[in-house]
Amino acid sequence: MAKNPDTASRIADNKKAAFNYFFEEKYEAGMVLQGWEVKALREGKVQLTDGYVVVKQGELFLIGCQINPLKTASTHVNPDAVRTKKLLLHKDEIRRLVGKVEQKGYTLVPLNLHWKAGKVKCEIALAKGKAEHDKRDTIKEREGKREVERAMKGRNR
Repeated sequence: MAKNPDTASRIADNKKAAFNYFFEEKYEAGMVLQGWEVKALREGKVQLTDGYVVVKQGELFLIGCQINPLKTASTHVNPDAVRTKKLLLHKDEIRRLVGKVEQKGYTLVPLNLHWKAGKVKCEIALAKGKAEHDKRDTIKEREGKREVERAMKGRNR
């Protein structure tokens, strides 16, 4: 199970994931990256919202995560912004996830990318899709919190 990385080490967040899914379990996976991708991540040139995780032949892959190359990328490297990236987890964790993903309604969603001990990690979650009424409840809850904060802010002046 993954612990929440502090905000200073965060590279990118998938904010749409919490709106579209209920999270059952969270895992922290390593990523297989090329050099130009690591440099682009240091500059924050990543977009994670369209990303999803698939299982192929007992391995996990991150698809749809866009890492835009820097303009100063080497000329001998042919950067592909939407390249499929392999995720690294222990075999027993992968087996457990495969069993759960095969159940109806479960999927694997990337939550964020962050640094840990100089390495890029991807926090993924076993998630179940929200129904439309659940999304409306989330919006109502968020709006209610905003109204309370506004009222408290106006009262404290």
